[in-house]
Amino acid sequence: MTTNTTGKGMSGEEMIALTKKHTLFEWSAQSKVDPIPVAGAKGCYFWTPEGKRYLDFNSQLMSVNIGHGDPRVIQAISEQAATLAYANPYMATEARARLGAKLAEIAPGDIDVFFFTNGGAEANENAVKLARFYTGRHKILARYRSYHGGTAGSITLTGDPRRWAAEPGIPGVVHVLDPYHGIARGWDTAEQALALLEETIQLEGPATIAAFILETVTGTNGILIPPEGYLQGVRALCDKYGILLIADEVMAGFGRTGEWFAVNHWNVVPDLLTMAKGLTSSYVPLGAVGMRRRIAEHFTDKVFYGGLTYNSHPLGCATALATIRVYEEDRLLENTRKMGALMKELMAEMEKKHPSVGATRAIGLFGIFELVRSRKTREPMAPFNGASEEMLALGKFFRQEGLYTFVRWNTFFTNPPLCINEKELREGFAIIDRALAITDKAVKD
Repeated sequence: MTTNTTGKGMSGEEMIALTKKHTLFEWSAQSKVDPIPVAGAKGCYFWTPEGKRYLDFNSQLMSVNIGHGDPRVIQAISEQAATLAYANPYMATEARARLGAKLAEIAPGDIDVFFFTNGGAEANENAVKLARFYTGRHKILARYRSYHGGTAGSITLTGDPRRWAAEPGIPGVVHVLDPYHGIARGWDTAEQALALLEETIQLEGPATIAAFILETVTGTNGILIPPEGYLQGVRALCDKYGILLIADEVMAGFGRTGEWFAVNHWNVVPDLLTMAKGLTSSYVPLGAVGMRRRIAEHFTDKVFYGGLTYNSHPLGCATALATIRVYEEDRLLENTRKMGALMKELMAEMEKKHPSVGATRAIGLFGIFELVRSRKTREPMAPFNGASEEMLALGKFFRQEGLYTFVRWNTFFTNPPLCINEKELREGFAIIDRALAITDKAVKD
């Protein structure tokens, strides 16, 4: 086959062939990769060059929060590129200045200083640096059911199996158990989870621990919504032992849970707040670390050892400002709460109708199904860090029917753009309803 390299009129087949020949795909054995060729996108949909349309029920990587192709953001990118495409991070730009001020308005509590990065993993790396510089301590606590990014430090912070191949990783990271122990064992109470956390703190030595990093609502490891009292208790333990609390809101932030930041549901103010994804709705790369004023003031006369060429990039900052305006103008947080309530109802219907649905969880438009072979034994439909024929067939059915979402282990996700309407949401759940007939066949009782 002759491959078209002009970039014009490329077919899906040509796109895939050339991409597989000259690029590497993430987190995959390359022989197993079967990508969807994408030619365009608008709102809650994207499509192939041949016109097959997909309902984006995962917002790509839980990140295109405002939906695809918003002309207001595209215009802001164009205008910024025409005005000032780049200035190095030692300089001040209007976009950077305005974005810092705007984030100070919407961030929780007294978080009003920001360090702009290239994405979420780098934001978490810099949050660790800030915590270590500020406290003079070295250790970082992180949870096992977590994902914090793929860079050298962030992958060490990560608890899930994506960490294993990168070990030993950076020194000083200590993993702790979560309140959730899988579909078979279920949840600890907040009191039980906090007791285990405090025991770990004492055994590791409180004076050696700089920070505890956690996803406020855990994302790819299960949409784990903390039990009531847990985050408040974590905040109290951190205060008791002089440990900084880092809230990773790369995925949960910017309206995904129905609030600007998920911590707002529990009225907790972290010391450091990391963000990316929904910050620009992934139209261009940008991340940030927000910090409380007292932490920022530590670096008034002390050097902050951090920074890269593309930090505080003008295009990223301008895109973030435009994206935040879309959240506000289109009342997307309100729509998330409204559509999130409907999504919970639809999930409950699926749980009642389909015996393979062992559990559903959602907060805002951040949702997941956990599938089981038996509601009595709670055996998952696929093992931890593994797959099964049924889950593979489920993913294949979704793709055939034009529903795009993540199928991982014994779970699949429901994380549509925050602009989704009732018709589109019901369209997605109609496909899910039909798909679950596949996994229902594997139920033992």
